Amino acid sequence: MTGHDEKQSDELVAVEHAAERLAQRFPHVPRTRIEQLVQERHEEFSGAPVRDFVPVLVEHDVKRLLLAETDGAQA
Repeated sequence: MTGHDEKQSDELVAVEHAAERLAQRFPHVPRTRIEQLVQERHEEFSGAPVRDFVPVLVEHDVKRLLLAETDGAQA
C-alpha cells in the first residue's frame, strides 16, 4: 500500500468512526440516515487538496444537520 492509499484508508476509517459516534449520540435517528448524511458530506470534500481534517468536518456538518432535524432535542 502506498502512502497515498494508506492516508485514504485512514480517512475512511476515521469517517466510519465519526458515523459510529453520531449513531451513539443520536440513537433515535436511523443508522441508515446517519450513514447517508456522512457519505454525502464526505463526497462533498472529494476535491479538497488538504485531507487532514475532512473526517472532523464531516462529523461536525452531520451533527449540525441532525440537531437541526431534531430541533436540538438530543443536544
